[in-house]
Amino acid sequence: MAAWVKGGAADGDAAVEAAADLLAASRVPVLAGLSAEVSALRAAYRLAETLGASLDPVSGPSVYAELGALSAGGAMSTTRAETIGRADVVLIVGNRPWDGDLIAEIAAAAPSRGRAAGTERALLSLGGPQNGAIRHVAYAADAGGLAISLGHLRAFAKGHLAGEAAFADLAKRLFAARYGVVVYDPEEVGELGAEMLQGLIRDLNESTRFFALTLADPFQGRAAVQLSAWTTGQAPRVGFGRHQPEHDPWRFDSARQIAEGEADAALWLASLPAPRPAWLGSLPTIAIVGEGSQEAAGETAEVVITVGVPGQSVGGALWNDRRGVIAYAEASDPSKTPAETETAAGVLTRIRDRLIEKGVSC
Repeated sequence: MAAWVKGGAADGDAAVEAAADLLAASRVPVLAGLSAEVSALRAAYRLAETLGASLDPVSGPSVYAELGALSAGGAMSTTRAETIGRADVVLIVGNRPWDGDLIAEIAAAAPSRGRAAGTERALLSLGGPQNGAIRHVAYAADAGGLAISLGHLRAFAKGHLAGEAAFADLAKRLFAARYGVVVYDPEEVGELGAEMLQGLIRDLNESTRFFALTLADPFQGRAAVQLSAWTTGQAPRVGFGRHQPEHDPWRFDSARQIAEGEADAALWLASLPAPRPAWLGSLPTIAIVGEGSQEAAGETAEVVITVGVPGQSVGGALWNDRRGVIAYAEASDPSKTPAETETAAGVLTRIRDRLIEKGVSC
């Protein structure tokens, strides 16, 4: 484990002590980032409870676009395996689903189970990159963007708009599905777009079967949501300042708290890669980051501690996007043993233990 305190190299014990001193002196600390394995997230929640701190995951824009639609009307969702096995119509919304191998995998197979087994799969796209490598029917988005386009599409599907417009043709293709799936990224379509899509899916299910396959954010946001729910009964963002967990997405937005001078110390947790926050360095900060990352340097924060990267140098429970669950990922680097690498959960637990020894309690 490499560590730095105020720019100078330090051993692990000295860095943990400096981190505990920094947090013990703060009145309104925030724990942000939370791009980490489940055990580290659990340790972060315990530390926040001890400190009376708030927690804010870096995955907030994706998490809240999805949670907003869920809280407004629920969701009808499916998995990657069910999409590949059953869907005869797949609507791909936006650009993000085309990243990675998901669409190529869907295009390479035909429905093999259920009502659509043995039929040809139709791929449709709305507002996508016009990918000519995969056969599909492309529909351009309105100039107003994806959310406006989805509103127009739903209006044609409901019969509120009529005519020979492209969206009328797209709506007919969706209603013709035996088992349809919409693939989208909640952050890309936004909360309004996600709400429109879930409403469209409910409308389609009046006469056929249709589901959503939503893409997870790359920063363990879905694992953070599940851990927060089973730990506090609420989704992040959460604060412990009044001796009990409180959920308030606006009040516990770490960027807002820091910009308005409410927070006086921060802990940035990113054992997995995550975008560096603009506020890093603007207030006393502890950075717990993955070894070998760009942030693993003395100038990143007042206290910097490097830890093992889950799934690479250490094992850890992570969100598995392919399976749609939290699953354990073994370390992929056979050159290191677990005893050689400090974990983020271990560092956070040591900091909390030192705070308790110092008499710090919310």
